Parts: sequence; structure tokens; C-alpha cells
Amino acid sequence: MNDDGYFDDAVAARYDDIHGGTDPAVIAQTVGCLLTLAEGGDILEFAVGTGRIALSLIDGGASVKGIELSKPMLEKLREKETRAPMDVAIGDMTSTRVEGAFSLVFLVFNTLDNVTTQAGQVACFENAARHLVSGGRFVVETQVPPVQKIPFGEFRHAFASSDQHFGVDEIDIADQTYTSNHVWMAHGQHTHLSIPFRYAWPSELDLMAQIAGLALEHRWSDWDRAPFDRMSTKHISVWRKP
Repeated sequence: MNDDGYFDDAVAARYDDIHGGTDPAVIAQTVGCLLTLAEGGDILEFAVGTGRIALSLIDGGASVKGIELSKPMLEKLREKETRAPMDVAIGDMTSTRVEGAFSLVFLVFNTLDNVTTQAGQVACFENAARHLVSGGRFVVETQVPPVQKIPFGEFRHAFASSDQHFGVDEIDIADQTYTSNHVWMAHGQHTHLSIPFRYAWPSELDLMAQIAGLALEHRWSDWDRAPFDRMSTKHISVWRKP
């Protein structure tokens, strides 16, 4: 792994299409929900990436800053910008500070799982809380751990199989980690990528929030604010600073 984490030039070049998604309806729904939660205040995105969400928030009239570890991902954001350059700090979202006090700090698309230790995930919550004004909110979008999809004793879960893409997660129940393995096939060539993650159940995230001085306000199964239940495969969780 280099200083950009696992998000190097090759990943950044195809991130939106392969990983982040570019469906305008999904982006609009995400942005609309975040703007409502921000209540007109300043916004900070952890792991702002290619600006998939942040730039749309700015187009919606919000004041947005970001933190991003990967320089290649930030370069993609800069290529998209049509307004004054967004204020983005290069660094780790568990510790990097930016100037300002924010009504909303958010982290989307399973990115919390990129922090591969429990201590690091707690630090992420604490860093979010430090940036929030009183009454401000920290929002996380992440998956429900995929372990219910594998039989007892198994540790591999195939999540993609097509002419263009194979994907297999290798899951370690003992330490709540998994490695997501991808192979893409195009033009007679194969590209491989393996990225480590740490999963956490919603209840564990609530405890992390409590450590950081935040309290659960909402938990939804998607950006349309549908109820979260036992069949949900991901959650949008909103914690508020007193």
C-alpha cells in the first residue's frame, strides 16, 4: 500500500463507474437527504474521493469542505470542478483537522470499512465529533456485515460473476475483517485488486458514537429514509451531537 492507500491512479480512473456509481437519481436522493440534515449549515465530507457527492452538494448551494487521503482521487475531483476549487485537506479522516465548525459531517459508500481497526473507527467518530457544532450530525452510509450470506464455517462469499467482473470476499469472523477481491476482464487483459476492510454491526457503531459523545437520531435502510429492519443490506445512520 502506498501513501494513497489502495486508491491509486488505476482505481481513481474507474472509481465512479465501477465503485461509486453515477446514477443521477441515486446521487440526487443522497444529496437531498444530506442537505435536509445539514439544515443550511456548513458540511464536511470525510473521504471526499472524486467529489461524486460533494460537488453535487455545492451545486445545491451548500458550503462544503473535504478530507481525502488519495491524491489520485482528489485529482479526479479537480477535473470535474466548474466552480472555485473546493477546500480539501489531504490526510487520514481519523485524525486530519480542517478549519471550521460544521452542521454535518458525512461518510458514504462503505468507506468507514476502509478503516481496518476498531480503534481507528472510534478515532473516526471522535474526529467527526470534534468538527461538529452543538446539534450537528455525523452521517454514515455502510453495509450490514455480509456474514449472513455465508454458511457456518465458510469464509468466502462470491458477490460478482460476469464476463467483465469476478468478485469474492474473504471474511474472517474472528476479527471482523474481510478482503474484497476483484478481477476485471477487458480487451483480453485481466486486472486484479484486493482491498482489506473491517466490518462493524450497527450496535457497535452506536457504541463508537457514544464514546465520541454522539447519540443515535435516525437509522434508515436507504437515502429514501425507508425503515431499517432485519432484511436491510445497508444502513444510513445519523448521530447527533448534544
